[in-house]
Amino acid sequence: MIQVNIHEAKTRLSELLERVQNGEHVTIAKAGKPIAELNKIRTAKRQPGFLGAEYRIDIDFFEADKEIEADFENSSIFPKESK
Repeated sequence: MIQVNIHEAKTRLSELLERVQNGEHVTIAKAGKPIAELNKIRTAKRQPGFLGAEYRIDIDFFEADKEIEADFENSSIFPKESK
């Protein structure tokens, strides 16, 4: 792990990021006191079903709810057309 001051970090940012990419940890300090760290981001691989649960959709999931449908049809949002 290396420690650099803010000015040096701004001046050598590309180099420091390259070192981080290669696995090093960089600490940025202000007046000798650490204030931030640069670390490589570790991304986790997605594993479908890793929780061990199966998800199923009920057969009536896509059917319209008759009560809600009636509320919409009888509301002032959709006024009856006059002929």
